[in-house]
Amino acid sequence: MSHQPPVSCIPNTGKMSKAKKVIEEAKENNNPEIDLVDKGLSSLDEIPGLFNLANITRLSVSHNKIQIVPAALANLANLEILNLANNYITELPVSLSSLPKLRILNVSLNRLNGLPRGFGSFPVLEILDLTYNNLNEKNLPGNFFIMDSLRALYLGDNDFEYLPAEIGNLKNLQILSMRENDLIEVPRELGQLARLRELHLQGNRLVVLPPEIGSLDLASNKSVLRLEGNFWVPHIEDQLKLGPSHVLDYLRSETYKVLYSRHMSAKPAPPPQTLDKSKKASRAA
Repeated sequence: MSHQPPVSCIPNTGKMSKAKKVIEEAKENNNPEIDLVDKGLSSLDEIPGLFNLANITRLSVSHNKIQIVPAALANLANLEILNLANNYITELPVSLSSLPKLRILNVSLNRLNGLPRGFGSFPVLEILDLTYNNLNEKNLPGNFFIMDSLRALYLGDNDFEYLPAEIGNLKNLQILSMRENDLIEVPRELGQLARLRELHLQGNRLVVLPPEIGSLDLASNKSVLRLEGNFWVPHIEDQLKLGPSHVLDYLRSETYKVLYSRHMSAKPAPPPQTLDKSKKASRAA
């Protein structure tokens, strides 16, 4: 007869002791980079001394089970890189955008249903990754598109049907990813992003593109233009088979400008949704 080990009422603090050890070593060595990836963490508040490490420049807490990002994170005034990817985060604190030196923020693979008021006030943010959440054009804060330092914006695998015209304000943007959304149309203002070198629009419900996109430098060897998996009018579909540069040439033609104008005036019903997002991990209760 086998004997089962007794059930202990004492919580397993192994994971937390590992995190505590990381913090203690950082204090001893004055280490500016904290790596708490995949430590089984459910809360940042449980890590003693974390918010007192004013010197740290990089904090990685991805691949954990964190649900809430405490406002005290803003105490880390020297933070330049913050990786919160692959957690259970449903909302972010207003204080986050007050971090004066934050350049890279990764909150991909979470459960965000919106962003806090004033989120766009980051003074020097260059890379923002919000891939795979539950965001759409209705739950972006009013100042989202004033981050003129932004070079890369990743909004793929969300629920956008429209991209706000204010996207044209992000004059330094070089990479824009809107793949696997529900985009029905994109605004003419995209053509104002003169520095754009990567545009990912694959896997949406697009039928036409604004002619202004034809003016962007997206045909060189170092550029990326992804358009597959949409519902393009036949002429765009034909050009896409020849390559993205052919699509851009076509968008610049007078023939296409007439077609685009007629299409927008007719306002046909949008294509159906083809992606079932109800089972996304970001929808989990």
